[in-house]
Amino acid sequence: MTPHPLDSPIRSALTGPHAHLAERRGDTLRYPPDMSPFTALPDDPRDSDWADLAALTRLATVTGDLRPPVGWQVAARLGLLQFVDDGIAAAPDEEAVVLTAADVPDMLALTALTEPGPFLPRTIEMGTYLGIRRGGRLVAMAGERLRVPGHTEVSAVCTHPDARGEGLGTRLLLAVAHGIRERGETTFLHVLASNTGAVRLYEKLGFRLRLSTDLQVLTPPEA
Repeated sequence: MTPHPLDSPIRSALTGPHAHLAERRGDTLRYPPDMSPFTALPDDPRDSDWADLAALTRLATVTGDLRPPVGWQVAARLGLLQFVDDGIAAAPDEEAVVLTAADVPDMLALTALTEPGPFLPRTIEMGTYLGIRRGGRLVAMAGERLRVPGHTEVSAVCTHPDARGEGLGTRLLLAVAHGIRERGETTFLHVLASNTGAVRLYEKLGFRLRLSTDLQVLTPPEA
């Protein structure tokens, strides 16, 4: 059976729609370090692949049930859930604006405050990001992260504490999903299994659980 691209979404992105962003050593890939911490090994990595990963980065973020070789340290291992669009009410939002490189300082400040997941100076290059400003201040945002054949991930959904309770994050999520659907693609997203509130929200919106996996942060043996 042919593997589904969402089974290994980081690798599917870096060998597919995001191949132009990939840094490669052998069969191991990663995003630029100022764009995303995500790295991708082959599905059944050999010792040489692990050596290539160690040469690419000193802090690897991977998904899947990978068992690193002796000497590698697991800095973090977290349960991760993957959801896909199963009939969400995707729609544009009149208040949303497309964010650009000029907005990155405000985006970095908002994500540092709200911690929706990794957001770095060049993360905006991974896809379209939408935001809502109030009084000139960026108070909510959401955007596209991993792009795999036929699918795009929604990520960095966050709202400033002063603007919570208005559903701004949900509105932007649905607006980003609308753009994805307009391209003929399917929206997916990831959430930590421990974030039960977000899980309930995504299920209520019409997302379906597709995959339960692990998110691991690994450090290679000391040289």
